[in-house]
Amino acid sequence: MNLPPLNIRALLNGSGMKADKSLGQNFLNDSSALQQIIDAAEIQKNDIVLEIGPGLGSLTRYLALTAGKVICIELDPDLIPILDKVLNPYSNIEIIEGDILKIRISSLVHDENYLVVANVPYNITSAIFRHLLDNFPRPKRLVLTIQKEVAQRICAEPGNMSLLALSVQIYGKPRIAKIISADSFYPVPKVESAIIRVDMNPEPLIPQGLLEPFFLLAKAGFSQKRKTLRNSISAGLRITKEDASCMLENSGIDPTRRAETLSIQEWSVLTKQFNNENQ
Repeated sequence: MNLPPLNIRALLNGSGMKADKSLGQNFLNDSSALQQIIDAAEIQKNDIVLEIGPGLGSLTRYLALTAGKVICIELDPDLIPILDKVLNPYSNIEIIEGDILKIRISSLVHDENYLVVANVPYNITSAIFRHLLDNFPRPKRLVLTIQKEVAQRICAEPGNMSLLALSVQIYGKPRIAKIISADSFYPVPKVESAIIRVDMNPEPLIPQGLLEPFFLLAKAGFSQKRKTLRNSISAGLRITKEDASCMLENSGIDPTRRAETLSIQEWSVLTKQFNNENQ
């Protein structure tokens, strides 16, 4: 795919604009990196793609040439006229002004046969994952450009798990497809980025009916990272340390372990035990 890079500086200057740091605006405009995102997404001609934060349309142009339809959600109203101009040659793009975190996914797409492909603002990465994965319909695949350190956290294994990693991995299998250097963006950010791909599981690894108690437990477990599960769950759930120890032991888990060491299977067993004790 051979698309000339956009002149980001000229587009912004022509509209009397500057990149808004408060909105996390770092515009990706490296042709090689944009193609790597498209390759990682494996988009088919009939796919619907949801793009969050199209910015000036650099990635959107590539998406338009590979997907059946592209739905762009842009928060910054000042960018909409530029997007309209840049994307005018493409007939399969719908531009919506709004905050993705306040928009019901079901109002945009009607079934799970869609992809999310985007270069998302780093400051709302976790919130975007929660919004996309906790609501219906869920996408069949996520391909997001995010901060490299955050991508590494999401792909962590037991021993280095976090609440974010756990929250993503119960829904799908994440992997880092490529690392993108900072100078691929304008303005240049202070950190490296990564393309992370998450392929959705057919069903969450925690049964749908147990997701609420699971998240309650997980948030308690990770609430005090330096403390043992016995202490963090006791404080987070406001139960005695003895009751927390008993629940953990009945789940086959040593109460002196820490939350980052547990596997998803162990969280599943613990969630079932917790749910049984509180019915």
